[in-house]
Amino acid sequence: MPFASRSVRLLMVASAAVFAAAAFGIRAVTDGQIGQYSGAALSGSIVYTIVVFVRPPISPLVAGGIATAYCWFVEFSQLTGIPAALSERSVIAQLLLGTQFDIVDVAWYPVGVVPLVALHWFLRTRSS
Repeated sequence: MPFASRSVRLLMVASAAVFAAAAFGIRAVTDGQIGQYSGAALSGSIVYTIVVFVRPPISPLVAGGIATAYCWFVEFSQLTGIPAALSERSVIAQLLLGTQFDIVDVAWYPVGVVPLVALHWFLRTRSS
């Protein structure tokens, strides 16, 4: 029997909170690339949880594709300068949109998404 949508949504909220806490925790105790790239991977994980929160019955591969595409869209939008301008005015915008493009982040988003796709797939097949 598949998980009820309400249970899945609660799990996604809790997971997103854990991923956000991990990202902020890593940033608080490290400098440089570890904090930056773990933040990108964990951002991908958070976006995945949001996708599943919005549509609990979604396929893991579709959810992973949407999450990765969204992260890439946000990253490439940084080439326009609009996120940087918004980030100057708002800490929330800075956290959500970033400030400058980094091609390495593009590779790190799937690092946070792929394990969740695998776990989601495993749990779906097991509950069927």
